[in-house]
Amino acid sequence: MMNKKSKIALFILSLIIGIIIIFPILYALSISFMSQGDIFKYPPKIFPSKLNLDNYKKVLATAPIFKFILNSFLVSLAVTIGQIITASCAAFAFAFYEFKGKKFIFMAILATMMIPGEAIIIANYLSVASWRWLDSYQALIVPYLTSAMGIFMMRQYYLTIPKELREASIIDGCSSFKFLTKIVVPLSRPIVGALGIYVFLMTWNQYMWPLLVTNGPQKRTVQIGISMLQFAEAQSYGIIMAGIVMILIPSILIFIVGQEQLIKGMTSGAVKG
Repeated sequence: MMNKKSKIALFILSLIIGIIIIFPILYALSISFMSQGDIFKYPPKIFPSKLNLDNYKKVLATAPIFKFILNSFLVSLAVTIGQIITASCAAFAFAFYEFKGKKFIFMAILATMMIPGEAIIIANYLSVASWRWLDSYQALIVPYLTSAMGIFMMRQYYLTIPKELREASIIDGCSSFKFLTKIVVPLSRPIVGALGIYVFLMTWNQYMWPLLVTNGPQKRTVQIGISMLQFAEAQSYGIIMAGIVMILIPSILIFIVGQEQLIKGMTSGAVKG
């Protein structure tokens, strides 16, 4: 057991590390409210002389940032729901069914995790282009509706569910679909929440794929929008930081709301088995 001094020392250390980690975000927030004179003043200022909203006004005037945020939200939400559905169904098959080639298929799925995304991005682009999906939501969503990592995470969690529940459901005449939706998924809320938060944030932060498949502002996402601000105002760091703060807010809120489920989901496998 730790004594009082050890707890205080650990708290202070955690506080210092936390401040170091969050300082870049806080500094970006501070710069977003600075005027050009404050930003380039020497020695550098940590806090603005006064709150200046001009940078945020210029962001809204330079690029349709709210449209980019809406696009990113719709794409991230669709990909998250899609991955939860496909991963749940595939994991259910691997956890509760016995069929020929089960281990080989599962290992083949896991092997795809070793293939870097850059190695298949051209093939995906050519496929999407041949389907005439360029500059559309389908191109942003469909290639990411499933993932090997999601299947692996869900399958590992499903293995912790007692087999007796499945046997009892069969005796009661419960179908596989009903067993999955009424029993397995409710019991798996921690891992579903963890997968959902992870996939949402990963999709929100995508850059290369949206840059390739979108041509106009109507379907572009927030990461592309920030690059547009950079090209439009090369030296206006306040405008760039204001745009970054605006696109960070939704992802931070999503993380704050789902952090408990994320932690539970990431640690559940280690605790249970």
